[in-house]
Amino acid sequence: MDAGVMGSGTRSDLAVSARTTSAHAAGWVLRSAVAADIEVIAELRATVMRADLERLGRYDEHRVRQRLRDSFSPQHTSIIMIDGELAGCVTVRPAEGRQWLEHFYLAPRCQGRGLGSAVLRTVLERTDAQGMTVGLNVLQGSAARRLYERHGFVVEAQDPIDVFMMRPPGAMASTPAKA
Repeated sequence: MDAGVMGSGTRSDLAVSARTTSAHAAGWVLRSAVAADIEVIAELRATVMRADLERLGRYDEHRVRQRLRDSFSPQHTSIIMIDGELAGCVTVRPAEGRQWLEHFYLAPRCQGRGLGSAVLRTVLERTDAQGMTVGLNVLQGSAARRLYERHGFVVEAQDPIDVFMMRPPGAMASTPAKA
């Protein structure tokens, strides 16, 4: 998931602990990223994005890591921790009059358990409190798009590789329909 932005983007906004009530994603916290996190995050990105990039004919083992290295911003990045272990990361940085959600990756072992929704809710609560629009891009055909749509993101533009989405402040997250 290459995706939005939280708070003012200051270190204090990103370093706040967050707890979730979801039984599946309980016990996670956010910590501020440090420069030393760059390589583990680059590896996480390569692992998480590989299948989608291969499907799109865009996977390059070096480039997938280098793109993270070139844009890594410890002051705007939070590391998602579960039981003292890195479970993922999320970057939220100001740009173009909005907050940009980027580098939102969860380790495969942590996917499908509600953690992504819990982290995204925390990010969006912060941007909503500031009245900020959040933008992101996600690869065409990525399952992550459904996560973003459930949290109020709508398509703004797209090309053969990327879908650009945005969420105005306070956009209501959709709730699953009851059968």
